[in-house]
Amino acid sequence: MHEVYLRPGHDERVRSGHLWVFSNELQDLPRLPAGSIVRVRSATGESFGIGFYNPHSLICVRLLRTDELEEVTVDFFAERIAQALALRRRLCPQEMMYRLVHGEADLLPGLVVDRYGDYLAIQTLSVGMDLRLPLIVEALRQVVPETKGIVEKNHSRLRELEQLPQRQRILYGSIPEQLILEEFGLQLELRLLEGQKTGAYLDQRYHRALTGRLAQGLRVLDCFTYCGGFALHAARHGAQEVLGIDSSASALDCARRNAELNRLEQVRFHEADVFSFLREQVSSGAQWDMVILDPPAFAKSRRHVPAAKRGYAELNRLALLLIPSGGYLVTSSCSHHVFEAVFLEVIFTEAARLGRQLRLLYRGTQPPDHPILLSMPETQYLKFFLFAVL
Repeated sequence: MHEVYLRPGHDERVRSGHLWVFSNELQDLPRLPAGSIVRVRSATGESFGIGFYNPHSLICVRLLRTDELEEVTVDFFAERIAQALALRRRLCPQEMMYRLVHGEADLLPGLVVDRYGDYLAIQTLSVGMDLRLPLIVEALRQVVPETKGIVEKNHSRLRELEQLPQRQRILYGSIPEQLILEEFGLQLELRLLEGQKTGAYLDQRYHRALTGRLAQGLRVLDCFTYCGGFALHAARHGAQEVLGIDSSASALDCARRNAELNRLEQVRFHEADVFSFLREQVSSGAQWDMVILDPPAFAKSRRHVPAAKRGYAELNRLALLLIPSGGYLVTSSCSHHVFEAVFLEVIFTEAARLGRQLRLLYRGTQPPDHPILLSMPETQYLKFFLFAVL
């Protein structure tokens, strides 16, 4: 097995448990094919385990944190996936939809697996994982034998950083055109061969249920509604009126089908740019008892943070202009690079400029099936806040 050596004084982060080694931290970059397995050592020769190597990526090695193996096999993947599954069975025993493998936090860097009943959706975000898809599929079939189909959903832009193409295909069995699964009392239609990401935004499902319980009797505006998650939960819990806004016509078609499936007549969906729609609502003097903001990531890297802050500021400012005293602001960010303190400061600043007082009722992050590795701040990305507007 080839070995790579860290530069002197560059081992503290890896020693503390971080699973990424950057190219500028290595003494040299051996001419090995991307996806090769290498052993990482300190400048003095101490082993930090093996990992997947990619000389073409800034993240040059993704550590698997094992010293026992010389090669990554089906048995290796089966053992790690079985550990991840055992944890999910404890965390969400009654749920049919959850994240089975959450990359680095499950010590499988670059691998994401979501479960939808008897079907699995996979993302591979590194060359090392991508080359070993057949092993991963076999391991999943062993650990989750009831699996009827596995689909690859590799549309993430993160693959570009590894010089990997976007790709979607069925890896095992068959995938039905339509699935109907339950999310806390709601029947949801899923189309795994069409949807964004791996099919649904599972990281917000607990927040959707929480927000819904608060919405009884309220007029609710759900921005960036996608397939209607927040809006549908609000309607199910007795909201007086619900309007979901999104710029994607296909997502709104899905939302309308979900509303019909659950016989929710007080919810409507409208195709529009959210920023433009909110400005029109402010100009018309409209008011909503609850405004929900669940935008896509505004900052894909550190250099995008200033623009992201401006976007979050404008979004939350417009929302606050629509909410009367006694109403609620539900706001979130899935941009890892916009830290929680920064996001909160943006919201507080806009509220103060408008003379609005906010009472924080709840703050949240990813659900437990999207765990966070404390040694890797990169594994925490979701910020969620529920405010009462005084």
